[in-house]
Amino acid sequence: MDEEITRAGAGLETEKMDKNQKKINWQGEVVSVQPRSTVWRYLIDNRTHRECGYNVFLKGEVYGDDPDSGSDLYDFCVAVSGKQADKIGIHIGDVLKGTAWTKLYPEIEFADYYRAGSIKKVEAASAQKMSVEVDTENTRYDGTPISRVNSADYPGPPWKQEVPPLEIYAWRGERMLSKSSWKGKCFQCIWANMANVTIQYDFDRNIVRNRFETFCYGPLSCKYYKMGPARAVPYKGVSGVKDEGLLDEICCEYRHDEDE
Repeated sequence: MDEEITRAGAGLETEKMDKNQKKINWQGEVVSVQPRSTVWRYLIDNRTHRECGYNVFLKGEVYGDDPDSGSDLYDFCVAVSGKQADKIGIHIGDVLKGTAWTKLYPEIEFADYYRAGSIKKVEAASAQKMSVEVDTENTRYDGTPISRVNSADYPGPPWKQEVPPLEIYAWRGERMLSKSSWKGKCFQCIWANMANVTIQYDFDRNIVRNRFETFCYGPLSCKYYKMGPARAVPYKGVSGVKDEGLLDEICCEYRHDEDE
């Protein structure tokens, strides 16, 4: 996990803002598409995930800026909304171009660029689209039907189909995934995830710590899956608290079976 960043209230948030945001143009080939999420942690009592779009990892060019998070896996990452992904249908192998903005909070947002716009598909790659089924028999606690996709019906791992709607990720839930797996065999999988994590370090003074963590929305039976080491969840005055995977069971409680 990346180095943690501590913030106290709104004051430090303001100081960490990048007041020199700029609009850029970009173009590249998609090498991975993953859900973009934010996670709130409090000790081991709560780990709340919110899916808020997709991270599109590309090999290509950025005009007007020099991204600093690129690697051998990708050159830069652009955050797009769920509506944009649904409209365009983004697949691995597509060549896309568009605009975006540099990050407002560089230390707490994993993607290099966000507020993407004017996205166009320059070249289209072929990819399967997963069939979404509505389960009216096994519902959520409030009676809401669950939308499902069955990973076992498609080639994988890794699963490289078109990413499903965000609601699919929300009901599937997620497990902690080792960072080495995320960087390795799981990087191109639609179920892999690099999340922006906020840890509630002190409720009384509203002090939080931020870091990035890797998770998996994939089948519980996936042969590539590795949880990795337990993750420390610091809190003021409390030592030795670690998420050892028990929260994974709660987060994935709506799964129909291990192959889903």
